[in-house]
Amino acid sequence: MHAQDPLTPDQCNTMDHLDSFADGFISREERPGVFTKFVCFFEADDLMDAMKQALLRIEDIPGVLISSIELDPCSFEHNGMLTKSVVQLPD
Repeated sequence: MHAQDPLTPDQCNTMDHLDSFADGFISREERPGVFTKFVCFFEADDLMDAMKQALLRIEDIPGVLISSIELDPCSFEHNGMLTKSVVQLPD
């Protein structure tokens, strides 16, 4: 999940002290002042459920908006989401 704007120091501090981020299901990847994205690993029945779980936690950080969601090819394959309309790119 890509944040619309990089997290501020206050937002990072808030996230670092929330119990909902202590279990490792969401981690933060960032280049301060440039971008912030959240890498998420949730067990869920479908993609929508996984996104809901992640967004429920992210909403605890005031002012953070998610601008896009990206799934890499490994995520598709690991989660059995390869279909005729979503396929892994050839090597």
